[in-house]
Amino acid sequence: MSAPQWSRDRVRDVAAGAAAGILLTSLVAALVAALAWPETSRTGADQGGAPPAVSVPPAPTTDPTPVPAATEPTATPEEVEEEDGGEPSEAPVLPNAAPAGTGPLPETDRVDCPPATTTVSSAEELEAALDDAAPGDSIALAEGTYSGEFVASASGTEADPIFLCGPADAVLDGGDVEGGYTFHLDGATHWRLVGFTVSGGQKGVMADGTVGSVIQGLTVTGTGDEAIHLRSHSTDNAVLDNTIRETGLRNEEYGEGVYIGSAVSNWCTYTGCEADRSDRNVIDGNTISKTTSEAIDLKEGTTGGVVSGNTFDGSSLSGADSWVDVKGNNYLIEGNTGTHATEDGFQTHQILDGWGDHNVFTGNHADVQGPGHAIASWPEESNVVRCDNTFTDAGEGLSNIPCG
Repeated sequence: MSAPQWSRDRVRDVAAGAAAGILLTSLVAALVAALAWPETSRTGADQGGAPPAVSVPPAPTTDPTPVPAATEPTATPEEVEEEDGGEPSEAPVLPNAAPAGTGPLPETDRVDCPPATTTVSSAEELEAALDDAAPGDSIALAEGTYSGEFVASASGTEADPIFLCGPADAVLDGGDVEGGYTFHLDGATHWRLVGFTVSGGQKGVMADGTVGSVIQGLTVTGTGDEAIHLRSHSTDNAVLDNTIRETGLRNEEYGEGVYIGSAVSNWCTYTGCEADRSDRNVIDGNTISKTTSEAIDLKEGTTGGVVSGNTFDGSSLSGADSWVDVKGNNYLIEGNTGTHATEDGFQTHQILDGWGDHNVFTGNHADVQGPGHAIASWPEESNVVRCDNTFTDAGEGLSNIPCG
């Protein structure tokens, strides 16, 4: 869900619960003003040149602390991004967060599928292979269509991951876009999903509580909501070289290409009212087009990932106004190329105090073809826009903050 929609829903909840009275009415009005979307405060002219460098406080760097254990989802897929699961706790900024792009980060070397230990050619055989999977197994998909919703809950290890590999014409078809997840890594760690096609379903590839997994070279298309979603403390994963297109067929506001973490309104549903710390994930080399919402959405509560070398085409955007929206902290957004945006190319937003900050944009090219900035930071905070970013056809120029 986009940041503006969440803010409006939150204000409406506060107003609905308020008692009558002039004093309380004034308080509600003040809250509305505080939470309103800051579109009207936009400033800045074309910054095609190189303004003076911005002074940026360093992000905190202390010894790492463990990531919380994943919490098993309790809601049905249809409830995702629609129901407020309760009142979330505070989301303090992680004291151990390394500066953007400095790690520790997962390996991004592309993987090769080993010889198959099991070859499947039907949905029933695939379900059985997933149920029986063990560390070191390599499941090969034969060409053909596999209809259904598939779940992997067994885990590999760092030394012996589990592979599921197939050609592009091996298609996992989740069917109805009002349905569930076409492929679900449900608490399963250290998997390698390589090469095949995922279509249909409400969501294409859903990962809950996965660690050290690679999603590589898939074609994910025709989904009701987002294509690939890492959620419920999914950490240290790599999303590499996938082709993502035609999302948001059920709800255009939820049609992201790659979605990391959970909106704060869903923390009580999926992570026990604690922040969804889906941290240190790398999204590299993907081609993302025909998404109705952001190509990549990085949620509040997530920290320390990398978005690099991706290609975005926003010509189908209708439920969002940028290719990338960063609401988390300490992300490196580097070397991406985008075209056609309804407002800005890249954005940061602060949904919670202390979040949407210490993110670095460098070496990106934005062919915006829209009225906004190539890179917009709301609020300005301590995000960094390097002067090596380039742009064309951005109505308000490079950024609303000086490049440095």
